[in-house]
Amino acid sequence: MQQKKNRNISSVSFYTLGCKLNFAETSTLKRQFRGRNFEIKPFDSLSDVYVINTCSVTLDANRDCRKVVRSARRRNPDAFIVVTGCYAQLEPEEIAEIDGVDLVIGTRDKFDILELAGNFEKTDHTIIHRSDVNEAVDFHHAFSSSDRTRSFLKVQDGCDYKCSFCTIPMARGKSRSPGVDHIVANAQKVIDDGYREVVLTGVNVGDFGKQSGETFLDLISALDRLEGLERIRISSIEPNLLSEEIIDFAANSRAIQPHFHIPLQSGSDEILKLMKRRYRTDLYRERVASIKSLMPDACIGVDVITGHPGETDSFFQQTMDFLQSLDISYLHVFTYSERPNTTALDMACSIPVPVRKKRTHQLRRLSDQKRFDFDTSFLGMERPVLLEIEPQNGHLTGWTDNYIRVKVPCDSLQPNRIVHCRLEERQPGEDMVGAVVTANEAGADHAFV
Repeated sequence: MQQKKNRNISSVSFYTLGCKLNFAETSTLKRQFRGRNFEIKPFDSLSDVYVINTCSVTLDANRDCRKVVRSARRRNPDAFIVVTGCYAQLEPEEIAEIDGVDLVIGTRDKFDILELAGNFEKTDHTIIHRSDVNEAVDFHHAFSSSDRTRSFLKVQDGCDYKCSFCTIPMARGKSRSPGVDHIVANAQKVIDDGYREVVLTGVNVGDFGKQSGETFLDLISALDRLEGLERIRISSIEPNLLSEEIIDFAANSRAIQPHFHIPLQSGSDEILKLMKRRYRTDLYRERVASIKSLMPDACIGVDVITGHPGETDSFFQQTMDFLQSLDISYLHVFTYSERPNTTALDMACSIPVPVRKKRTHQLRRLSDQKRFDFDTSFLGMERPVLLEIEPQNGHLTGWTDNYIRVKVPCDSLQPNRIVHCRLEERQPGEDMVGAVVTANEAGADHAFV
């Protein structure tokens, strides 16, 4: 390719901030560069080009972007640096002021880096390619290919919700998704590459099918029939879109794992109203109860935000009490941070940052206890485990079907196999359960080499 010969551009490194969807999209960008004969290097290597795929859910994500740019410049001051993703869509001029950034690309043009970068010549000013987010109407297919045991499979993009705290609709545009047949075709590519598990990702996956007239239930039904796909997980699904029909299908499916991640955000109905969420705590409790009644061993994760404007001590205590009362397994806790152009900015009763952080700490302690109790409730039992690729300290690690992280002695085990393990011990302060293999699962006798 002539543009590479001009500057002897031959290598590229990627850094991903944020969600599973971003990781899936970064993998697709890697495949694009590899198709143009670029060498893909780890981010801590000396490379000619650095691509940073950003998040903007919190203020910390923006700060992280600046740190990553600085680290790339330290490795190679002459490198061509590209910043794309949600932060690039929302604050392109802010990014352009970061020393060393050569190209900023918004949501619509994220997958056109090779064309927009020209010959990767550095100039004395940053080039910005950013259009109105409403012009981001196409669905760009993506799936990850990083750890070679599971793949993040993008099934949906954008969001039509208007939650008070969230910038995602402004960063990614309206909800959109392809037809079921296109996702099935991508899943088949994943299977052909040797993956055993897919994680269905998107901004609002339960909203799948608006354009095609299909539903998320249609999608998981089709994937469940796909030969060779042994495990399916749903990255996250809104409680109002997690229908009883979906729960019932998952309970009786061949491949869908007993693991759900369901955003809650607050256990106070008053705060849920302020957040403009589309459910209340009674529906959330019903969803958890339905899952547990059909899949008693299921792992259930919960997203929670602390310190949203208006969250009094009493409302926060309602959240604590509600979460303690639920049969859930772990929490992902986020501290509220002010984001530009969100309706929460105009709300009264801002919560002091130290109070927000204290509440986050309280909920994370509750999460640690929930996780420990869930993991140890299965000690002495056997679960199927998908072993991961890289041995660590003489052990292979992996996840049970119900999302318990385990470690087993390597011995003669090969990774990327599903084996039956007896869970034996979980020490406080550790995040893995010690286990021993009891039997190989039928049909799981191949591995990557």
